[in-house]
Amino acid sequence: MQSPVLSLVITIFNIYIMIVLLRFLLQLFRADFYNPLSQFIVKATNPILAPMRRLIPGIAGLDISSIILAYLVCLLKFLALYALTGQGFSIAPLFLVAVADLLSQSVDLIFWLILARVILSWVSPGLGNPMVMVIYQVSEPIMAPVRKIIPPIGGLDLSPIILILGLQFLLKAINFYLLGPILTMM
Repeated sequence: MQSPVLSLVITIFNIYIMIVLLRFLLQLFRADFYNPLSQFIVKATNPILAPMRRLIPGIAGLDISSIILAYLVCLLKFLALYALTGQGFSIAPLFLVAVADLLSQSVDLIFWLILARVILSWVSPGLGNPMVMVIYQVSEPIMAPVRKIIPPIGGLDLSPIILILGLQFLLKAINFYLLGPILTMM
């Protein structure tokens, strides 16, 4: 059982990791950066990313500095957790745990985006709300390839269900095959 302090620390780090990953996805999928949600994400990440971008350029349109920042925040999360619990740790597995955690956080973010899109399609079917528009702009490039393989049947789009099942499988695989063995090394 986790202490409330550890839960709070994990939650704060995970929220910031998700914000940084959203920044990466916004740029990757060329979402509207003038949207209020996008502006919040930019303002929350710019103080750290702006100096990093001077040192770490993008490659082929990919914002590498965002990925590195997300990785560093994952690393800091585990360092903070070990400092708070007073446990010893090995440094090499710590770098691997941060990579596995970043992968897990990325899959989790995409899962929540797809789920939010599904719920919003029931509640607010139009794209009138700016937040809904950003969620659609970020999730559509992920859903479109699945929709090409499994087209809507009788007006029912099954791509979110297929994606959610696939993402849950991928999340379990990351936790079982990557995080589990690495954590036992520590």
